[in-house]
Amino acid sequence: MTATASVSTQTLHGQVAVVTGGAGGLGLAISRELGMAGAIVIVADIAAEPAARGAEQLAADGVDAHPHVLDVTSRQSIDAMAAEVSARHGRIDILVNNAGFPVDRPLVSMSDEDWHQVLNVCLYGTFACSRAVAPGMIERGYGRLINISSRAYLGNPGQANYAAAKAGIVGLTRTLAKELGKHNITVNAIAPGLIATETVRRHPKFDAIAERAERANSIRRLGTPEDISAAALYLASPAASFVTGDVLHVTGGRFS
Repeated sequence: MTATASVSTQTLHGQVAVVTGGAGGLGLAISRELGMAGAIVIVADIAAEPAARGAEQLAADGVDAHPHVLDVTSRQSIDAMAAEVSARHGRIDILVNNAGFPVDRPLVSMSDEDWHQVLNVCLYGTFACSRAVAPGMIERGYGRLINISSRAYLGNPGQANYAAAKAGIVGLTRTLAKELGKHNITVNAIAPGLIATETVRRHPKFDAIAERAERANSIRRLGTPEDISAAALYLASPAASFVTGDVLHVTGGRFS
């Protein structure tokens, strides 16, 4: 009988992982999780200071982390990142497309800028970063693309832009899984529910939001960044080598 692969402390030893939006919140937790599993982590973020600060925090935890300034709405910035990381570290094995944010408004109040800003960062960024790293993965016959969607892709009032972007990520994920599977590249998405990041906790109505979410969840608590980073580690690991085109819902059992 052949032994099954498992997720262990050095599962990703020596692999190179790029995490977009990697300097805080879910991105920092994912960066830490992959790094503690042995990956060399590129903390890619829109500004130099947060990227450097995130990499320093990870280094203090023993992670081999490197900051990189990245604008996921700019093809020039994305292509330069892929080229520079590959030149310095030899390859990119794992890409986590995490960069994104909501701009919440009712439909009748949502401006074109609100729409395009969210779609550009969340959806275009995921597409363009995947496009930039795919040729190297195809050449080596190995890769892991992990896209952060959201439970909002199922529809959420006041989030027409964000829901559309996150639904687009699901369609993109499944399409790329079909295109790239023959090259031993897996492509999966994670759809978090409400996660108690520092940003979420600072919301002026956090207590009321959290209470409603906890009542709606089958597991009566909010998610943590570590719940998402554990899912990302699984999808990046050999244990998920036969998993592709899937959406892993990490919602505490909230189905509607």
